[in-house]
Amino acid sequence: MVQDQLSEKDVPVYDDGWWASVLAEEENRTVQAIAKSPLVEESSKPSVDWERAMSLYQQDGIIELSVTGFNRGGLLVEGEGLTGFVPCSHLLDLPIQPAEDRREDCLSVYVGRKLRLKVIECVPEEARMVFSERAARAEAGKRPALFSTIQPGQHISGEVTNITEFGVFVDLGGVEGLIHISELSWGRVAHPGQVCLVGQQVEVQVMEVSPERCRIALSLKRLMPNPWATARERYPVNGIFPAVITALASFGAFARLEEGLEGLIHSSEIPLPPDKTMKDVLVPGQCVQVRVLQVESSRQRLGLSMKIN
Repeated sequence: MVQDQLSEKDVPVYDDGWWASVLAEEENRTVQAIAKSPLVEESSKPSVDWERAMSLYQQDGIIELSVTGFNRGGLLVEGEGLTGFVPCSHLLDLPIQPAEDRREDCLSVYVGRKLRLKVIECVPEEARMVFSERAARAEAGKRPALFSTIQPGQHISGEVTNITEFGVFVDLGGVEGLIHISELSWGRVAHPGQVCLVGQQVEVQVMEVSPERCRIALSLKRLMPNPWATARERYPVNGIFPAVITALASFGAFARLEEGLEGLIHSSEIPLPPDKTMKDVLVPGQCVQVRVLQVESSRQRLGLSMKIN
């Protein structure tokens, strides 16, 4: 049972219903960060001008607010009757993925500064406002026009503006979209930084557009043929093929047959000399021969063995 849980954790199952979980993941990070703020109660005071906040959000306006504090998730800002939060991923000058021991130092330098921001979430009933410095790079009022022209299925080019552990943000000309980590490659991706670089121009496919949430879901992998679609025919069970070790885990090793097609060699399927461990005989990048044990294309799972004979 433990073996099954571990392998499923490291070989994720993808489907077309992932967008809701992407939104939930990103929103949960923001909500948790706001909840940890000692100033969060300020946003529920009657003095907050929610009518103005909603007007700014609907009209895609730009406002300048002062940074009054921070937590590990981002900055607290206020001014002109508004109080809200700017997530780290929406800051322009924050170093990409700063180390945990440097995060507070990086955020503390913002305190006292003024930032040009746009409202990207306004939920009066929850006393919550979320701002973005990145969104304010585009002129006021541009977001609604862009959202009206971007459609699901469309291929569009943009610039990578930020990389987080859960995905890649892409500027589409005034509004940002998110490539979730599961949509970067048909294969397993340990970190989005392995696939994209900040400043890189990429072509992506639009998966879903949510104007009311200011969200655009993008995919990089869907511009490439899905290697899983023909995996069973090209890699039949008991067939022997060359592979490259990509990562080691306590329960086995991952090996790539081709770009986007990666499988698990369970530790029980790795022959070891006496007194040797898996890490003594295998390293990432090593070429090995593997036998195909199982191909589940619908779940994007591939079972391999190094026991050839």
